[in-house]
Amino acid sequence: MIILFNKPFNVVCQFSPHDPGNGKTGHATLKDFIPLPDVYAAGRLDTDSEGLLILTDDGALQHRLSHPKHKEIKTYWVQVEGAPEDADLQPLREGVDLGDFVTQPADVKVINVPELLWERHPPIRERKAIPTTWLEIKISEGKNRQVRRMTAKVGFPTLRLIRYAIGHYTIDDIEVGQYKVITK
Repeated sequence: MIILFNKPFNVVCQFSPHDPGNGKTGHATLKDFIPLPDVYAAGRLDTDSEGLLILTDDGALQHRLSHPKHKEIKTYWVQVEGAPEDADLQPLREGVDLGDFVTQPADVKVINVPELLWERHPPIRERKAIPTTWLEIKISEGKNRQVRRMTAKVGFPTLRLIRYAIGHYTIDDIEVGQYKVITK
């Protein structure tokens, strides 16, 4: 079984209750949205990232989708602060040194606001004097906060990050907070 989940902002990619360790109630978890037993996430999305999360009950498939050696292409829609020109994005296409590793070359282009876009709660912080731009970034890696670190490195901090696709799986026809079950 494969589950395609359109993860909302502020949801933790785990089923157990999130305890931030400060005595306060934690974020919502996958258990709040997916009542199916014995499924596990194939990869993760940060709490502040949105979009496609694949879950499965098949350990081999989980490994194939989440392990970097299989080079599964991940497509992200990224709203950045500023208005990058094509030359500003070239370092991302060549690979950028993030200090602890150099990224593989990414496929990057400026896009219009995605048609599938939903309202985020709470909305992003926008500054009136600084424009924002949407990018489509495709990478085969997926290291911790990689896309955010990449855009920051070239001077355009990420304001909103949505994973649209992993390989041929997408969030098409899946409302935010909803999931679709695919049988193999």
